[in-house]
Amino acid sequence: MKLVVVSAGLSVPSATRLLADRLAAATAAASGTASATASATAGESSAEVRVVELRDLAVDIAHTFTNGFPAPPLADAFAAVAGADGLIVVTPVFSASYSGLFKSFFDALGVTDEDALAGKPVLIGATGGTARHSLVLDHALRPLFAHLKAVVVPTGVYAASEDWGAEGLDARIERAAGELAALSTARAPRPERDSFAEVTPFAERLAALRPGG
Repeated sequence: MKLVVVSAGLSVPSATRLLADRLAAATAAASGTASATASATAGESSAEVRVVELRDLAVDIAHTFTNGFPAPPLADAFAAVAGADGLIVVTPVFSASYSGLFKSFFDALGVTDEDALAGKPVLIGATGGTARHSLVLDHALRPLFAHLKAVVVPTGVYAASEDWGAEGLDARIERAAGELAALSTARAPRPERDSFAEVTPFAERLAALRPGG
């Protein structure tokens, strides 16, 4: 399973990146359990995780809107997102919504490929200074990714300053990670037995159903 994490944190260290890393680790661990129903790999992670730091791509994102095409580092990030089986997106809250950098990245991605997120499982997350901003998940992030045709997992994760180390955050992370792992594992390419070379042509299957076939 290919898992891509998009973090829009600006500072170093970043609470946004910390939440993104915890969500990725939990999803990677959960993917081993989810894939165990189809293979004998219980207890082993089947996830390949890549993190995209938008802070490092800010200039390239801006240039995409002025010159019409992404620079190689940004194009590589777009390709990773489009090719992911599952996506984790985390933004800091600014003015009760997602950050401008976060929105600009996905706007630029849509200009490049409007169907890049179609049908893709997405786990949404956000960080902020107060719990009052937790509504950003349902009022801003969920509508954005619904518009982009993604499949947003039921549980979003918001972490306020007081949530770090408090009871409840770990449980939300585990629940959301499990939901993403289940959807992403189901969407990931299947083993060799499902390869194109083993697909029986429709005409052959139809002939086999006919009397004497």
